[in-house]
Amino acid sequence: MELKILGTGSKGNAYILENENESLLIECGLNIKDIKAALNFNFSKVVGCILSHEHGDHAKSAKELMASGVNVFSAEGTHKALGTISHHRASVFQHHKPFALGNFKIMAFDVLHDAAQPSGFLINHPDTGKILFLTDLIFSAYTFKELNNIIIEANYDEEIARSKLNDMEFLRNRIIKSHMSLDTCIKTLQANDLSAVNNIVLIHLSDSNSDEKLFSSKVYKATGKTVTVADNGLVIDFNKTPF
Repeated sequence: MELKILGTGSKGNAYILENENESLLIECGLNIKDIKAALNFNFSKVVGCILSHEHGDHAKSAKELMASGVNVFSAEGTHKALGTISHHRASVFQHHKPFALGNFKIMAFDVLHDAAQPSGFLINHPDTGKILFLTDLIFSAYTFKELNNIIIEANYDEEIARSKLNDMEFLRNRIIKSHMSLDTCIKTLQANDLSAVNNIVLIHLSDSNSDEKLFSSKVYKATGKTVTVADNGLVIDFNKTPF
């Protein structure tokens, strides 16, 4: 299995989990042309797209995906906010109730963010084991055992944000009250079972309030795991074990 990072950050987020037989799209916050190109203009392997929430940098191409024949899965509040609730390709999941897309078994759960009904995901596949996916949240109230891979937001460093945005109170408060800081990211990781974790991928870093080397170093020191900072176009081997 490979994790393909099509886009990460405020300009657009989209990720693909893909093997030879099937693909799962996570978020679709890029132009539909870019998503189609990343899939080699072939949707036959795509089992579906799951959305964490309705903000444009995560759900920009939801309607275009559905028009292309892809089922888009989200919480009811997300589809309502997008105006897609009545589309025949719009599928609603309920938090804490598992569902299957191909060989992907998925459970969505509630997170805290300034959106209608935001979700985090626990994704299980024979190739990858258990994946925890967390983005655009202040924190997660849930912890999980026997994780194998983690994709998690580390949006900003509090000291950097406070120094750079000292005169921009509204923007500073919006970031702090709606996104996960590096410190909270580390505490979240440490609260979960990391004993079998293969990869930790840091996503949605702020362009101006983060430092890739600092973030990677701090998370590695706190967890002892392989840490990758997501970048547009990056492809990562994303298997259950490193072998």
